[in-house]
Amino acid sequence: MALKKQQGVVLIVSLVFLIALTAVAAALMQNTSVDIKMSGASQLKVVATQEAISSLDEVIFNQVTQTDGINDFAYPLGVFPLNPAVTADNTTAQISVANTNNLVVDCPHSQSASSAQVLKCNVLRIQVNRLYGRNNNSAVQINSGVAQEVLP
Repeated sequence: MALKKQQGVVLIVSLVFLIALTAVAAALMQNTSVDIKMSGASQLKVVATQEAISSLDEVIFNQVTQTDGINDFAYPLGVFPLNPAVTADNTTAQISVANTNNLVVDCPHSQSASSAQVLKCNVLRIQVNRLYGRNNNSAVQINSGVAQEVLP
């Protein structure tokens, strides 16, 4: 009779172990799916950042190499802000004056010799915004500064 009682205990203990192992396996599966989602979101952000940097390069290239041969960064400061066209989807760009007084200022330090400050600079800010993610609900913003030498 003692043998039959022990067989029931073994069955109950094995069921408890089976339930515990099933719970551990389910928790590990859930963590794996979260990791996959996180790595996918991280990859989307890296791609969006690279696309925004490429759009910034495109804006600078298009402003410097206009078809009419005029460098748009050398315009008088009154024409800024500009909203240049960007070919990437869900991406916008804006060029604005970096200083709040809209003044042509002395150029930042450089290797060129202009001790008499013959040349001044338009100091401009380029800002590119790129939307990404599910339903475009996240954004990457890239900022860059440009100092274009001009004659005062």
